[in-house]
Amino acid sequence: MPNIKPSEDIRPLSEFRAKIAAVVEHVQETKRPVILTQRGRSTAVLLDVRTYEDLMEEIELLRDVRAAEAEIASGKGIPHRKAKARVLARLAR
Repeated sequence: MPNIKPSEDIRPLSEFRAKIAAVVEHVQETKRPVILTQRGRSTAVLLDVRTYEDLMEEIELLRDVRAAEAEIASGKGIPHRKAKARVLARLAR
């Protein structure tokens, strides 16, 4: 995800309401999120769909890695050579 440019990517909610189509087009073109503010404080982030999907996939992968690390730490892991042998056996079927 490209870096946010504060001069272009932080918008008050009132401006967003008045220029929804233009703000959405900006997000789609730049692939940068727009931060919406209300009373000077950030309240929401607008992302293009692909960026959102990529973030969700990355979060899911990181959760899987965290779960795997917890299993290994609790002694539930298996050595790499055993895992490889199991995978190769399944592929051979």
